[in-house]
Amino acid sequence: MAIIKKSKIREMQDAEMQSKLFEFQKELNSERGMIATGGRTSNPGKIKQLKRSIARILTIIHERKIGIVRKVKAAVAPAKPVVATGAKPAPAPVAPEKKN
Repeated sequence: MAIIKKSKIREMQDAEMQSKLFEFQKELNSERGMIATGGRTSNPGKIKQLKRSIARILTIIHERKIGIVRKVKAAVAPAKPVVATGAKPAPAPVAPEKKN
């Protein structure tokens, strides 16, 4: 579960990304400070999510800086359902034994 998705970041302007980056860094420092003082976080996985979101934002900022253009993906069509046929799966191949 991402705090912010790549597609949402790519839609943002540079100023918005900088403000989100600052916000996430501030929140990460707050969570780390809480742990350092012996406290508990409300969500143990939040630090990992914050670090990944910060990395996503920094990556997209760097991509824009060096000129890499990536498009936001369009809505994906739903996949076709898999129909179970009752057939048994093929057995795994067996390697022949070596004779000495």
